[in-house]
Amino acid sequence: MPTGIRTDLGRYLRARRGTMPAPACPAGGRTSRRQVPGLRRQELAVSAGISVEYYTRLEQGRAPRPSREVLTALAGTLGLTPAERDHLFRLAGELPPEPLAPDSELRPGLRRLLDGLDHSLPVTVHDGRLDVVARNGAATELLGPLPGAGRYRRNIVHQGFTDAARQALGNEGADRYAAWAAAELRSAMGRYPEDAQLRSMQAELSTTSVSFRVHWARGQVATERSGVKHLRHPTRGWLSYQSEMLHDPERDHWVVIYAPVG
Repeated sequence: MPTGIRTDLGRYLRARRGTMPAPACPAGGRTSRRQVPGLRRQELAVSAGISVEYYTRLEQGRAPRPSREVLTALAGTLGLTPAERDHLFRLAGELPPEPLAPDSELRPGLRRLLDGLDHSLPVTVHDGRLDVVARNGAATELLGPLPGAGRYRRNIVHQGFTDAARQALGNEGADRYAAWAAAELRSAMGRYPEDAQLRSMQAELSTTSVSFRVHWARGQVATERSGVKHLRHPTRGWLSYQSEMLHDPERDHWVVIYAPVG
């Protein structure tokens, strides 16, 4: 590990250790006098299950590259948020760990945004599993209500291989969407390779949809995050929208905004 990286990692560990509350004294025990705030190196090392000598060398920028197991233990002991943990891994020259599943809870601020745009711009939010987490009123008016039944009724990939997709997008638009949906599913399965729902949906679509099998065989992964979509509005006919996808990496949520074109 380069010296600069070791130094940055050591500084980050020292800073985080300094924010940790000191352990409480046993009832009736004598309070120790601390010259600096936070945990002592020994206290943090013991809690993380590593030697004090090794942890000291990490802070001093003299230790070899820590393993992913050591980084995970340190992140847990320091009480790091997912974003802080990912930063710790990157400082150590490691890729951050992938979450086992996307977060299904919508951030309150994002909910307020959807409510604020309820009848002006259609906005939808889906998670990393491609399940719809939320829609505002304008999006429901444009896209129609979600199906009332079915295991994958909220999944935008599965919706791409239904008759409803052709009704809303037309034949050409539905074919483009099907190609995008298959590529999105492959990307999602790359992020969550052990996710039972994604694997089950891929197996079902491979059995029931010729279109899915054709697009899946091409081996594409999703890259398109912006484009013009032509959608059939239930009462206003065909309308064009600029579709933009914005990513919340902490929860792996995708915010899709539909801005009218023309």
